[in-house]
Amino acid sequence: MLMNTHEARLDALRKELKSRGLDGFVIPISDEHMSEYVGAYAQRLAWLTGFGGSAGSAVVLTDATREPAAAMFTDGRYTIQVREQVDPRLYSYESIPQTSIAQWLAEHAPEGAAIGYDAWLHGSRWTEVADKAIAAKGGKLVAVEGNPIDAVWDDQPAPSPAPALVHGDVFAGRSSEAKRAMVAEWLAEKKLDATVITALDSIAWLLNIRGTDVVHTPVALSYVIAHSDGTADLFIAEEKVTPELRQHLGNAVSILPREGFVSGLECLAGKRVSLDPDNAVAAIFHALNHAGAEIVEARDPVILPKAIKNPVEQQGHRDAQERDGAAVSRFLHWLDKAAPKGGVTELSAAARLLGFREMSADLRDTSFNTISGAGPHAALPHYAVSEESDLELAPNSVYLVDSGGQYPAGTTDITRTVWIGPGEPGAEVKDRFTRVLKGHIALDTAIFPKNTAGSQLDVLARHALWQAGVDYAHGTGHGVGSFLGVHEGPQRISKAGSGQPGTDQVLLPGMILSNEPGYYKAGEYGIRIENLVLVVEREIPGSEGDYYGFETLTFVPIERRLVDTSLLTKAEVTWWNAYHAKVRALIAPQLEGAALDWLEAQCAPL
Repeated sequence: MLMNTHEARLDALRKELKSRGLDGFVIPISDEHMSEYVGAYAQRLAWLTGFGGSAGSAVVLTDATREPAAAMFTDGRYTIQVREQVDPRLYSYESIPQTSIAQWLAEHAPEGAAIGYDAWLHGSRWTEVADKAIAAKGGKLVAVEGNPIDAVWDDQPAPSPAPALVHGDVFAGRSSEAKRAMVAEWLAEKKLDATVITALDSIAWLLNIRGTDVVHTPVALSYVIAHSDGTADLFIAEEKVTPELRQHLGNAVSILPREGFVSGLECLAGKRVSLDPDNAVAAIFHALNHAGAEIVEARDPVILPKAIKNPVEQQGHRDAQERDGAAVSRFLHWLDKAAPKGGVTELSAAARLLGFREMSADLRDTSFNTISGAGPHAALPHYAVSEESDLELAPNSVYLVDSGGQYPAGTTDITRTVWIGPGEPGAEVKDRFTRVLKGHIALDTAIFPKNTAGSQLDVLARHALWQAGVDYAHGTGHGVGSFLGVHEGPQRISKAGSGQPGTDQVLLPGMILSNEPGYYKAGEYGIRIENLVLVVEREIPGSEGDYYGFETLTFVPIERRLVDTSLLTKAEVTWWNAYHAKVRALIAPQLEGAALDWLEAQCAPL
């Protein structure tokens, strides 16, 4: 029997592992910075298995005769996608968190196995857990010299050579010098000599630089060591350094070759150095320990200041949302006319939406792969459309589109659920949509005291759904960056706590979050309404303490045909009308002709 492409790649990997004396190897979706989205060169899991999701891992045992000899690990977001893309003859399907890689290895790896891993792609905590599990069977976890997949991936792309870009103060609102001084003050308070910053968005924020090295996230591949005197070492490929970058960074930032990073770590011998275990890979811990540095585990000092947008960044978000809102409104007008006629598919709709966004010269990228879900696919919260799964938007059905754009002024993320006519939606789908809307309004209008965590507000978004005995299985809100990652911590709104283990990050003025309750009926339809909101101070006459609330940032019409007005309170109707009056005020001046007429109709009072 002839091997297919992924079977041949798996066979080549097993031969490579055997030549290295390894009994297995772990392949995550990751890069040297533990990024959410990774560059093409780091898409090792996709190359090996065909899996195109953004989160997952595989384990391959060298002995192909074992049962199972390889496994794919994904969470509930990718239950269907992994089965569509990964050959069940080659991999068993394992669900996280029900089964972990460590548990699987403890059960299926041979006695005394040497299991390889790339220490530049895994966190130190993962290696500790996996090592214990393998040691229980007399085996060991082995850090490889050079990734074995790279050895058999003949046409592996090189890391992006694109230049790093200066992100001017007109967008950043605060100089890199001021940000580095803030880090230096933090180091002094902790009696630390330096901190190693590995998260690409943290580096971008600290130095006021951006890049095009990773799809959806405007960052440049690099590392930073920030010192207690306010200076910093930037380790970055030489071809990415321009005269503009050198002038921007000035004399206080030393620009060094990226391949010199390990040598830079070795220079920290005898120093007290902070490292964030949630962002730094195991190889960095190994290098610092080998050098004789004293490692102090602590949250990356950039994360919280980055999450609290300054006034310039806040206004930038508003400006970006206006441009993006016009693009999405043009798309929804087009969809309203075109889809009922037939021939519009999930892929063609996503492409048309991108086309409307590209009408803005400011668009730099999408902020994530557009979730374009028709009918039953809308019931998959993180559905990823492909040519194989592409569905037509059928008449008299629900369509869900979750998308966003990257603009120098800000990052957008919006979900709208619409009804594809020409008929009228049924009572059940209107009930569910209206309950999702009620939850969205409840969160949008929330007023809460200082020191409130997102997990304390989550129930507001679910209350109306719970009254009908239904719920949704994802978080209600995530943080959003400023021309950076569309998913940004430490803030979030979820049933579970956020922040560091055992703590729960409180919401602070300047933080931006999504507000996105939903409902999903498997195999039939899905609903989600998402706007971005900004945490702001609220002045309350006679209040006894500091109180906060949300400023809405996203302004695009919400599908009125799916609203059951009998379920709305007077206050909720008032919110709807005020929201759409603001939509009209901001978006109408950017539209004309039939699109403007459509917007006027959508924004009419309920």
